[in-house]
Amino acid sequence: MENKGVKYEFSAKVWHYTSTGGTGGWWIVCLPKEMSKEIRENLKFLEEGWGRLKITAKTGNSQWKTAIWFDTKLETYLLPLKTEIRKKENIEIDKYIEVIIWI
Repeated sequence: MENKGVKYEFSAKVWHYTSTGGTGGWWIVCLPKEMSKEIRENLKFLEEGWGRLKITAKTGNSQWKTAIWFDTKLETYLLPLKTEIRKKENIEIDKYIEVIIWI
């Protein structure tokens, strides 16, 4: 997979988001707030609905096409982690992972 665009690297703690009263949910990492601020200031014009920004992400040996979403309450972008990636990389809740994204 060819990586084009602006590259960002960070470490983040994995957490589990569930909607109110719902089951299931998403496993997520938050981009650092300063990084999110920089991305929003420079690349907001690329956002689609609901603050969605298409990216390529990598953690460990796994790389995939996905998107990040801007959360106005947390003032940061959220990166959801696919089940396939979590299993392949042995990712668990409260674990810190190294992430690279290309926008």
